[in-house]
Amino acid sequence: MPLFDLPLDQLERYAPAVAEPADFDEFWRVTLAEAAARPVLVDVRPERTGLRLVDSWDVTFAGFGGDPVRAWYTRPAGVDAPLPTVVEYVGYGRGRGLPHERLTWPVAGYAHLLMDNRGQAGQYGGGDTPDPHGAPGGPCVVTRGILAPGDYYYRRLITDAVRAVDAARALPGADASRVAVAGNSQGGGLALAVAGLVGDLAAVLVTAPFLCHIERAVELTDASPYGEIVRYLAVQREAAQAVRRTLSYVDGVSFARRADAPAHFGVGLRDTVCPPSTAFAAYNQYGAGSGRRSAARRELHAYPFNGHEGGEATHARRQLRWLGSLLGVAGTAAAD
Repeated sequence: MPLFDLPLDQLERYAPAVAEPADFDEFWRVTLAEAAARPVLVDVRPERTGLRLVDSWDVTFAGFGGDPVRAWYTRPAGVDAPLPTVVEYVGYGRGRGLPHERLTWPVAGYAHLLMDNRGQAGQYGGGDTPDPHGAPGGPCVVTRGILAPGDYYYRRLITDAVRAVDAARALPGADASRVAVAGNSQGGGLALAVAGLVGDLAAVLVTAPFLCHIERAVELTDASPYGEIVRYLAVQREAAQAVRRTLSYVDGVSFARRADAPAHFGVGLRDTVCPPSTAFAAYNQYGAGSGRRSAARRELHAYPFNGHEGGEATHARRQLRWLGSLLGVAGTAAAD
């Protein structure tokens, strides 16, 4: 795929105004307060994995509406001290899989909580969390309940993501003062949302984020998931105004403006799934509305010849070194 978005020098300055509803903060305050009224941990039980160097637990926590959400909690075996913890969110169409599939963070010395996506996994499998809520909208995940903000699927999933941080802090062996959030694609969008809603994170790691500057993304690409919104509106021709309003409550640029944790971004400049200008829109405004932008350490790595896969293992190494340096984790803080 050739370069199709803005040139890099323009991307580095791209900070568009993104439509934001007047009650954005109140909407999320009420939503999260309702979720927080319930105890977060529902069940924690050891999981036999056959791995000797890490220990894993099957965790269930109360997400949106008190719905049970599944997660894997994994940490280095034989380590009793509280560890810095990475809460990870997975991509669109994916579930949590099996605990041995994602070992980078625990083998680097972190505790790791991997959240399942409610009602997803239809494309890649590995999900254990149903989504019991229904509302008018399209058949795809990104269009479920899309006609009203209160009904929208991502209201539920973002709430789950915030509750996953609460769950991580309540788990044995997790250092509640050193919790980072991380994700790629949809997971990156969730990490950004959490960074804007949770004020005391240690760090946020975002790669190829979905749900950023959504209106531009829908104009630039027909690739799913954004293409699913396009195809929905191609049939529901009178729904565009309602859809735009709903999406304005979950746009990652609005969350990024409210965030203040140190942030590490990765972007492929040939990404047709989550166009690079949409990620730069979030990065360039990260912390701008929090009142603490000067204190927010940020960096971004752009990969000119890569698409949605981004920097892959090279970028993961940069993430390990950056977070290790930030949190003082031995063995992961070497210079890049």
